[in-house]
Amino acid sequence: MAAILEFGPFRLDADAGILFRGAEPTPLGQRAVLLLALLVRRAGAPVSKDDLIEAAWPAQAIEESNLTVQMAAVRRALADASGEAQWIETLPRRGYRYVGPAATLSDPEKVSAPSLTLPDRPSIAVLPFTNLSGDAAQDYFADGMVDDIITGLSRINWLFVIARNSTFTYKGRAVDVKQIGRELGVRYVLEGSVRKTGGNVRITGQLIDASTGMHVWAERYDRQSDDIFALQDDIAISAVGAIAPSLRRAEINRVKRKRPDSLDAYDLVLRAQPDVDSGMPQQVTQALVLLDRATMLEPSYALAHGNAAMCHHCLFLRAGLQETNRTASIMHARSAIAHGQDDAVALTLAGFSIGMDGHDRSAAFTALDAALSISPSSALTYILGSVMLGWGGDADRAIEWSERGMRLSPFDSWAFAAFDAQAMGHFHRGRFEEACRAAYRSVHANPRHSITHVQLAASLAKLGRLHEARAAAARVLELHPTFRYGRQFKGVNCAPALAASLGEALRAAGLPE
Repeated sequence: MAAILEFGPFRLDADAGILFRGAEPTPLGQRAVLLLALLVRRAGAPVSKDDLIEAAWPAQAIEESNLTVQMAAVRRALADASGEAQWIETLPRRGYRYVGPAATLSDPEKVSAPSLTLPDRPSIAVLPFTNLSGDAAQDYFADGMVDDIITGLSRINWLFVIARNSTFTYKGRAVDVKQIGRELGVRYVLEGSVRKTGGNVRITGQLIDASTGMHVWAERYDRQSDDIFALQDDIAISAVGAIAPSLRRAEINRVKRKRPDSLDAYDLVLRAQPDVDSGMPQQVTQALVLLDRATMLEPSYALAHGNAAMCHHCLFLRAGLQETNRTASIMHARSAIAHGQDDAVALTLAGFSIGMDGHDRSAAFTALDAALSISPSSALTYILGSVMLGWGGDADRAIEWSERGMRLSPFDSWAFAAFDAQAMGHFHRGRFEEACRAAYRSVHANPRHSITHVQLAASLAKLGRLHEARAAAARVLELHPTFRYGRQFKGVNCAPALAASLGEALRAAGLPE
């Protein structure tokens, strides 16, 4: 998450494109925010017109009058919100200079999150393992180890397991285990290291009681690389056994699950995962190259098919609504379901594609319910389910599922989708202030995803804040120039009543149908 500039009564988040006065956003558009950010960062120093134009219109040839208009908007927003007129000085024929109060940088990642209440059952977070191989290119292998251990732990019904998308926010950071326990709301923390040399792997693991900082269990494992799946199971079983010494054999067996026969296919999926998770068309296109190779090596690899379905879903909605992507999304989703009856993540991704692209929400939730029966701690299932519930017009369940997902993964990279579902739910119920707040949180979580700004524009329009709504709408078109809300609603099978209400608001905000 980008650092926040704080000056006077304002907070400026250039990455999200929002200027706040206190907790309230101001009606300042994205380009104006970029101009203000540059001026504040160079406080007291002249900033040339060329530098300002490059900041707001990179690599574009524009008339200087555009800069004049945007600077006027910046001055007006600062003056209206603060009552003070002198923030920015004009330097004739040279540029501008920020002359307001000194600015400070705050890093959201270094601000302690509020403590979460411990759940009513044993709870655990698995931190990223340290890669001791001396080769940064092996990070993906260490991360994959942790991912699979979390998956195994998530299959234990009585255990509350934090999703990897939240625990991985601590990667590379020196954080006190007690603090992690407070921020994630868990009793136990599992941490460790991986050293891979040639065909050998050494892993150390230790389980810590976050409430006291005391070690509960520690172990070192030396294995061959081709024994990696058994090793992952052993670590998960040891951790669970340390938490519950009376662990039943049936629960031990739940940790173990079907893995791919091909280690090469497994490796390809690990390498593709970061690009899949990005949700950006260019990156998911790169991921599909690796995933296609994985499914060629192992046609029954459910997780590879589930990830491929997600990639094609992204391309369908964000790269032109091409029928070929929709068809491919559904095809891979069906393969993931056929081969992934034991894989909660594969079922979740497949269910989402079936529901969003295949418009079969009944089949989608059958897959999601199966995923939750396998892995009750699957935050991704709740978050993606909340999105489908939101577009389907089931407002209350959309909010409930998104909140459950966020508790299981408080810092999830999919948080924007959970907040988006909350925004839709509140919007559908006519609670436009709540919808606006949720939409702002969605934009802040992922400012580069156009749909977050769509929900914001609609909510602001319903509140009569048309100037701000139009600024949000302009951001939608910057990110997704071919966006048409009618096509979007058809693509996701939006509930008719919600589509009518959203459409009316988006039309008022200036977005094309």
